[in-house]
Amino acid sequence: MQESWQESRLTYPPLNTPKPVADDVWIIDGPVIRFGPRWLRMPFPTRATIIRLPGARLFIHSPTPLGDELKTEIARLGVPSWIIGPNRLHYWWIPDWHAAYPDARVFLARGIAQQAGDRLALDGEPLEARSGYPWDECIATLPVAGSYMTETVFFDLKSRTLLLTDLIENFEADRIRSPLMRLLTWIGGVRDPDGSTPRDMRVTFSRDRDALKAAVARMIEWNPERIILAHGRWYDRNGRAELERAFRWLG
Repeated sequence: MQESWQESRLTYPPLNTPKPVADDVWIIDGPVIRFGPRWLRMPFPTRATIIRLPGARLFIHSPTPLGDELKTEIARLGVPSWIIGPNRLHYWWIPDWHAAYPDARVFLARGIAQQAGDRLALDGEPLEARSGYPWDECIATLPVAGSYMTETVFFDLKSRTLLLTDLIENFEADRIRSPLMRLLTWIGGVRDPDGSTPRDMRVTFSRDRDALKAAVARMIEWNPERIILAHGRWYDRNGRAELERAFRWLG
């Protein structure tokens, strides 16, 4: 019970319900998941994003658990048309959403099939290009490729909202009871207010830092108003300044 209570402090209630952040943009804060080596599985709060496009078509980014109450709320927003797995670690609840919305097209970043194994018994469509998607007129797409991790970034043009998953993580220290996790978030460079790319993930881009620099420059050029993150406190304002701060490690 103590561990469950400690983990619940990491989340952002109310959970499993759409919360508006801009016109036609909602977040869904989900439960804690654990990830990492078996001997050191760290708790991560989760977050999905929904963007409503013309025709009440819904873009579902990095989905969280789908329960009956959430389905009812989703129906009030529109019809899920695209379900997005933005990097190899963000796939767990995609099968549940696909089962509930079989007409929705599933798009998966590189590496998900390898990571998911039997959990994901569908191929999906690749997220490898910058364009050619049914949402191009409303949402810009930017794959950021690395040796282990490729994360696909999205930018909602109307609301100037940038969607990231693990390129920036931002854990709030006052939500963390574990001294070990407090230390690891500091060492890893992912502690609020200075959240950034986890140090272990930076290695995946070490072979082609110039490509990552170019991708970050593109995000800065978009001049986002807000940045929604999958893990930790997201940025509801000053998005461009937060990008410049978070990626200063690139030099």
